[in-house]
Amino acid sequence: MKKSLESEINNKSAIIAIVGLGYVGLPLTVAFAEAGYKVLGIDVQQARADLVNSGKSYIADVNGERLAKVVANGLIEATTDQSRLKEADAICICVPTPLTKTKDPDLSYVTYEAEQIQETLRPGQLIVLESTTYPGTTKEVILPILLQSGLKEGSDFYLAYSPERVDPNNQKYNIKNTPKVVGGISSTSTKLATLLYSQIADNVVDVSSPETAEMTKVFENVFRSVNIALVNELAQLCEKMGISVWEVIKAASTKPYGYTPFYPGPGIGGHCIPLDPYYLANKARELDFHTRFIELASDINEHMPYHVIERIMDALNSAGKSLKGAKVLVLGVAYKKDIEDIRESPALKLLELLCAKETDVSFNDPYINEVKLTHVALTSTELSSKILSAADCVVIATDHSCYDIKDIAAQAKLVFDTRGVTTEIRSENIHRLGE
Repeated sequence: MKKSLESEINNKSAIIAIVGLGYVGLPLTVAFAEAGYKVLGIDVQQARADLVNSGKSYIADVNGERLAKVVANGLIEATTDQSRLKEADAICICVPTPLTKTKDPDLSYVTYEAEQIQETLRPGQLIVLESTTYPGTTKEVILPILLQSGLKEGSDFYLAYSPERVDPNNQKYNIKNTPKVVGGISSTSTKLATLLYSQIADNVVDVSSPETAEMTKVFENVFRSVNIALVNELAQLCEKMGISVWEVIKAASTKPYGYTPFYPGPGIGGHCIPLDPYYLANKARELDFHTRFIELASDINEHMPYHVIERIMDALNSAGKSLKGAKVLVLGVAYKKDIEDIRESPALKLLELLCAKETDVSFNDPYINEVKLTHVALTSTELSSKILSAADCVVIATDHSCYDIKDIAAQAKLVFDTRGVTTEIRSENIHRLGE
């Protein structure tokens, strides 16, 4: 079967199934289709399947014209029918891996898909997990489920892990030019997964095991989490010392070696960086190991919205205003600039805290129409001179490129900047995080 699958990948007769058509799965679906493969997209949401089949993209990183073209050419079909997994020669699992309320890993989506695959598993199929998770998931969670089929890994079917490396709205790096890491249960699985991804990625890096590939993904995001926490703590220290952290970072960045700039903010967001440290910490506890440094970093980052609220309160007090009852306009609720993704966005926590403080809070985001908080749903307000001038404080939470920062600073009574986008503007009505 190995030779058959290898030849099918090489001659592009292999059918690829992508399970989960979100931020990871849909771009992957289009990439394989554009490479000449017939792709079966599977998602639990019928609305998503219908949009894909009509050639309409709901993901900013997936160009609608590109999607429509491969759909029209019969290379992509989306469905909610899990039984059709039996048609696929290779299956990529791209489902969510969230945290529970107690911040423990929630692998329910992964285990569900593994069970669905097991029901129709046939000899010759390659299964690859892409969802971010803790080291050991592929071997300890997915493999035992698939083995219930009675088939053997490495001879009957093949299993590997290849972490997604999607960075929403990154104009430079994409699936093609971002190296793909692959680690299989068996050497044959690694070779087949490497061959598969080499059809869409310029560089595929094979590692010795799924655990190594899983740790690689988690390490990349923990690295960012720790460094962001460091600069967030430095920002708070700079405030007490009367130093601008933004000027410090700019000056430090002139060093051509030994330094990588990271920037403070109102917290961290997205699906990976806020969650991955907990996945690793949870696994570490099984080994009686305490990831003190990593957990401290998460604690610092999660505290930032509270610190921002304190700074907003101080800024309002300096203007003779109380936070309670103040009109506060939050600009941007996406977790990063120029995207429509609010997953784990620190701006949502800011809105929650402002509501709890009984402020008259509103928000504007050109990418987000509505946010649902614990006790209320807020709709994005139109940004106008009247709205800006009426607010007691305008909080820049996400620095979307479309915001005219100079105009905002000129019209607002008070600005609190969490992203350092006003550093070139000198005005008494501007207060900044890290200063």
